[in-house]
Amino acid sequence: MKVKDNLILKLVLGVIIGIVIGMVSNVQVIEVIITIKQILGQVIFYMVPLIILGFITPAITDLKDNASKMLFTALAIAYLSSVGAALFSMFAGYAIIPGLNIVPETEGVKELPKMVFQLGIPAIMPVMTALFTSIVFGLAIIWTKSEGMEKLFKELNNIMMELVKKIIIPILPFFIAATFAGLAYEGAIIKQFPVFIKVIVIVLIGHYIWLAVLYGIAGAISKKNPFDVLRYYGPAYFTALGTMSSAATLPVALACARKSPVLDRKIADFAVPIGATIHLCGSVLTEVFFVMTVSQILYGKLPSMGSMIIFIVLLGIFAIGAPGIPGGTVMASLGLITGVLLFDETGVALMLTIFALQDSFGTACNVTGDGAIALMLTGLFGEKSKA
Repeated sequence: MKVKDNLILKLVLGVIIGIVIGMVSNVQVIEVIITIKQILGQVIFYMVPLIILGFITPAITDLKDNASKMLFTALAIAYLSSVGAALFSMFAGYAIIPGLNIVPETEGVKELPKMVFQLGIPAIMPVMTALFTSIVFGLAIIWTKSEGMEKLFKELNNIMMELVKKIIIPILPFFIAATFAGLAYEGAIIKQFPVFIKVIVIVLIGHYIWLAVLYGIAGAISKKNPFDVLRYYGPAYFTALGTMSSAATLPVALACARKSPVLDRKIADFAVPIGATIHLCGSVLTEVFFVMTVSQILYGKLPSMGSMIIFIVLLGIFAIGAPGIPGGTVMASLGLITGVLLFDETGVALMLTIFALQDSFGTACNVTGDGAIALMLTGLFGEKSKA
């Protein structure tokens, strides 16, 4: 494969170059870099609701009579996956955290300077609004048998694919480089990593174990080799590491899923976009382990199991509605952290800090897990959905 066509190589180079630039840059250079990042981010997130409309609605109309049942099944699988990952993380936390000696070190991190200017390109609608709109329009088109609207959304699908290829994918490496340059300049990557390395490594191992569980279940349900999906997800995984956003990674994840020979194309076009919004197993697994760690650090004890179970049941619901942006899960659940687990301002601040350090890996787990959901749905609905 040529270098110019190797997306993974471009993404890795973006990370490395971004870190190097961030470590040697002065304030003036970083001001320019974070301004570029803001502009590129605005472009990417402007496109996300349009991508959802352009992919989920025609995917639903293609599914015809199976659409409602498949939507309910996808929601149920996503919720069970998130809650299952959270419970797994909770039991691991009770077993492992008491034996760890972790001392936080949150001081000495530089603040990013102000941007040279800000360019506001607000999205046409929020991600959740786009998701709900695409679902109700897709179902309504099926119910009314509106061929004109069905053709319109199929044309939108073609338009969005071209915009993804011509705009989103080319700017991703630059967006990732700018992101990591900012992190390196702050010093968060270098100064915080030694403090939280044990916890992050444990969480990463948890991600891979849960992905193995998901793909194992998907293989059993579909009776297909799950590796025939997983092996195509490299670009999506690395993109998620850089963007820290399931929504921003959506175009690459769709391209990866479409390469798999065992996934039903129509089902993949439905499952991957909706999974990017409602399936956050990696982020939930991470958050549960981290809240337990922070509780041990600040308050000298782990939360009670009763409190953790309430937190997990509600967190699974909150995760479905969390925005697919960096830190979206923990931001959406701050009310649970303070209301159920009774964290104070210091606890919330430390939670946000440690979560941000590995948010990219949680997002990568979320995105890769969507492939398993697509395989499950292929096994359940694949034959029925074929014309």
